[in-house]
Amino acid sequence: MGLDLFNPPRRAPGECIVSIDGSEIADLYLFLQEVTVDTSREDASEAVLRFETRRDVDGTWVIQDDDRIRPWRLLMIEAAFGDETEEVMRGYIREIQVEFPEDSGSAHVTVTIQDESLRLDREHKRRGWGTENQPTTDAAIAGTIVGEHDLGVEDVLGPGQANLTLSQDDTDIKFLQKRAEANGYELLFREGRVYFGPMRLTGTPQGTIMVYAGSSTNCVSFGVQDDGHRPDRVTYDLAPATGTATESETLTPDLDVLGTETAASDDVLDDRFAWRVSREGVSDSGQARDGAQQRANQESMKIKAQGVLDGTLYGHVLKTGLTVGVDGVGDRHSGVWYVDKVTHTFDLDGYREDFELLRNAYGDNLESSSNPLSAVI
Repeated sequence: MGLDLFNPPRRAPGECIVSIDGSEIADLYLFLQEVTVDTSREDASEAVLRFETRRDVDGTWVIQDDDRIRPWRLLMIEAAFGDETEEVMRGYIREIQVEFPEDSGSAHVTVTIQDESLRLDREHKRRGWGTENQPTTDAAIAGTIVGEHDLGVEDVLGPGQANLTLSQDDTDIKFLQKRAEANGYELLFREGRVYFGPMRLTGTPQGTIMVYAGSSTNCVSFGVQDDGHRPDRVTYDLAPATGTATESETLTPDLDVLGTETAASDDVLDDRFAWRVSREGVSDSGQARDGAQQRANQESMKIKAQGVLDGTLYGHVLKTGLTVGVDGVGDRHSGVWYVDKVTHTFDLDGYREDFELLRNAYGDNLESSSNPLSAVI
């Protein structure tokens, strides 16, 4: 039985639209049972489409024998909210799995899609970046690779490190991932563009997640985990200038604060809670410091939230790597959060967005103009 939310021509709130090579596959919606899309700041986005499949009188199967269902076709998934659509993900068909159980009526096809980073993983390259006379930067490297694959840039490329002379002996995506890790940057592929840069904790938050807000509620469930056993600082060893004596440096997070009160524990136990990180395998002092700063920033995100949005009521596609407002969970945990992961699900129950958020502070710092709760009695 097909899904009503996939049926054209009038778009229902939270309806899923699937296109292959720019053309909507409306004739296959009857067989589409479920669409899930996993998006994360740390991993490539991946979608799974599950179809039931049937055999025609001529012996062909409606899904797996369709010329559109082939590896490396470009597939796009969008969510429609009335006349407006928002992209959930685009990427290439990476894998097709066909299963023929004993009951022929239960035959199905599972199609797996990976975001456009997959295109950058086809060719192993050996090339040099920068020379002694003309060193390069991470921004220049990222810009060149992005342009070679006909992709755009989301926001501005982070400057990264300068005065670089590097050798690439890997695919473009693996090399870019290494450069992102070296700078503590995020590497995101979205809507035909690439983001290569630091966490974006400023700017206008996405639409507010509303909890216990009467008719304005769009959040099905929400939970918070506050991990107090994560350090406020990170210490690393400096290479000795002379002799064998070692010195150390302690770094505090340098991220923008998402709230009105930092989550550091100094005001409770003022013992300068710090963890020491190893510099094993790192000979460059600058790299050691960068690595320690990244760890300090990572550990500062002590507060995590998990929840489920009713995508239809929320009316937007929640995006990773950007901030979002949360309201209705009290003065301590309401405010601006950072979106870490989102799983989008379209099925018989509608459109659901399971999310994971991060925060490094307490306190409601949402602008009153964006707080619909103020109108809830």
